[in-house]
Amino acid sequence: QVQLVESGGGLVQAGGSLRLSCEVSERTNTFHHIGWYRQAPGQQRDLVARIGIFGGTSYGESAEDRFTISRDSAENTIYLQMNSLRPEDTGVYYCGAERFGIAYWGQGTPVTVSS
Repeated sequence: QVQLVESGGGLVQAGGSLRLSCEVSERTNTFHHIGWYRQAPGQQRDLVARIGIFGGTSYGESAEDRFTISRDSAENTIYLQMNSLRPEDTGVYYCGAERFGIAYWGQGTPVTVSS
């Protein structure tokens, strides 16, 4: 059973930084893509950043130039470095992966950015 476990969320002031981690029970390059999604209260879950099976990255519009997605050399963990955080970045951040049309999700880690 695929397991994704997020960590690193918390409370931070606007302009600050956080680094999220997602530990995966399988090598991340076995998924067509794996990445981070944010869900704000009352909103849908939106893409923040993801990595494709061959290492290509893509970012949601709000994450461009501020966030960086990466994975470790053992390829069992992905990270999201978030800089210059804004109050609108507040939400629950989920690690999600997809393989052959099946989606896998972690439990999420909350991020709150105070103004």
